Amino acid sequence: MSNVTQTKQAYLEKLSHDGIISALAFDQRGALKRLMSSYQRAEPSAEQMKNLKALVSKELTPYTSAILLDPEYGLPASKVRDKRTGLLLAYEKTGYDTATTLRLPDCLDQWSVKRLKEQGADAVKFLLYYDADGDEEVNSQKQAYIERIGSECKAEDIPFFLEILSYDEGIADSGSAAFAKIKPRKVNQAMKVFSEERFGADILKVEVPVNMKYVEGFTDNDVVYTKEEAAQAFQEQETVSRLPYIYLSAGVSAELFQETLIFAAASGAKFSGVLCGRATWADSVPVYIKEGEAAAREWLQTEGVKKVIELNKVLERTACPWTAKGR
Repeated sequence: MSNVTQTKQAYLEKLSHDGIISALAFDQRGALKRLMSSYQRAEPSAEQMKNLKALVSKELTPYTSAILLDPEYGLPASKVRDKRTGLLLAYEKTGYDTATTLRLPDCLDQWSVKRLKEQGADAVKFLLYYDADGDEEVNSQKQAYIERIGSECKAEDIPFFLEILSYDEGIADSGSAAFAKIKPRKVNQAMKVFSEERFGADILKVEVPVNMKYVEGFTDNDVVYTKEEAAQAFQEQETVSRLPYIYLSAGVSAELFQETLIFAAASGAKFSGVLCGRATWADSVPVYIKEGEAAAREWLQTEGVKKVIELNKVLERTACPWTAKGR
């Protein structure tokens, strides 16, 4: 990574182990509220959310290289993380306006890259919804927005992790077979666009380019891709970007995510790690709500730690250091 400053490189080293990023993602806000609401009648309180994030951070970060949190509910959790664990802070508002298909990006009103850095962030993460085949004016607006964030991160000399979630303006259900058919192009084209130097991204946080629930041998659903077609999508993903990239778990089970990483590596994808969220901690939520904090802590210390260690073992076999990626 020849264009990265010494300061950014030091931050990235803090976020990784030997160039591999094994990061826990817990910057969910709207999604966490919905998940917690499914197990209790009242809307989750801010205190409930802060406490759960802190609990997960304290128990699981000894086994991860970094944790991604939000500054709205996650700052207490950042203070109790393992001292050796790096910190990413999210910069975007949660969710998007469901009344339109545009999904325009929006930063948190009272935050800036400077302020996130002052809270101890080792990197800033921003989530962008992007339809590579969408309206050109809308996409130009989104690109300009990312340019501004990239410039902010460059000015503060802090790594910029850009998370890209692909969608199609005409398909409401991104989990459908219809979207699965066009997902490889959507994911890989968006990666290609935002790998340009003008956007200032240092690490891309991306989806795998296929929906594994429609891959031959991985599904009981209708098959959308043969194994060979799925492997080709991963090969194409590797070629479209000069930047290191890491995978998000997209809410799938821990088992399927691990199988996906093995398939990706076998297909030629040289990803540099993961930012894994719900696949790791989601099952602690009903325990926390129904049985209380002590029971949730016990679940995290046993089942939660087991999930993280299993994922780390898979990464040891599959991931490639970000230091090896050319720029």
